[in-house]
Amino acid sequence: MQVFVTGGTGFVGSAVVRHLLAAGHQVVALVRPGSESKLVEGANVRLHPGDISDPQSLNGGMAGCEAVINLVGIIREFPRRGVTFERMHVDGTGNVLSAAVAQRIPRYLHMSANGVREDGVAQYHRTKWRAEEAVRASPLQWTIFRPSVIFGPGSELVELLTGMIRKLPIIPVVGDGRYRMQPVAVGQVAETFLKTLAMPETVGKTFHLGGAASYTYDEILDLIGRALGKRKVLKFHQPVSLVTPVIRLLEKFPHFPLTHDQLTMMLEDNVCDQRPWAETFGIDPTSFAEGVGNCVSK
Repeated sequence: MQVFVTGGTGFVGSAVVRHLLAAGHQVVALVRPGSESKLVEGANVRLHPGDISDPQSLNGGMAGCEAVINLVGIIREFPRRGVTFERMHVDGTGNVLSAAVAQRIPRYLHMSANGVREDGVAQYHRTKWRAEEAVRASPLQWTIFRPSVIFGPGSELVELLTGMIRKLPIIPVVGDGRYRMQPVAVGQVAETFLKTLAMPETVGKTFHLGGAASYTYDEILDLIGRALGKRKVLKFHQPVSLVTPVIRLLEKFPHFPLTHDQLTMMLEDNVCDQRPWAETFGIDPTSFAEGVGNCVSK
């Protein structure tokens, strides 16, 4: 099968492309100018220059494909560069859907996120919801996936926390550190996308993806610390009311690691019932405790 993939150069996208190629599929990867080097063009990989925010760039790119996998998503806006939730999640998804319909692609797999809903606490959630609504309204044979935090070698969250634990004697934590997340392994997310292509019974369904267990933020720090060989990770809990105005002031700087939108999502539990997904796809979810050792190097 020939599959058109958006976001194929990203953390999750790279894993999905590897799984597709290992299974014998051909990949047409949408790549922005300047990111071509992140994927190697070969016998089973064709690069199509373009951007989901530019509908004209999608013309003809899906020719010969039987499915589209849309993985594009951002967790932070850069308005000066034209990178916004509205443009990438809502407009971008609409452009991909329109191109798929115009080029008569029957199957469409969509990456969303756990916690997505119309009245979500963050703009990220609300725009992801609107993108889902566009998918559900399309005539395509769609399937939607809502993963919790995705972890694996190279994952942004693990690398950020690993760097902090290595460098800082005490780790700042917003609030009480008891908010929970249910990290899901990137390899199992990629495996799911691959299997879905051969599972027509998943058409018109939405699946939540999560690991075998959930953990508080403090527990996540401790697990990473132990993987790094540290007996204990010292933490300094700071009141949300004191941290929020600082984040609002500094989030405009691109290298500041946290935005108010991200803070709002972090303080909300990111957990789900993963059993329907695991049972449908025959996956035994890996827990963060089991997999974190493969994500860090001592």
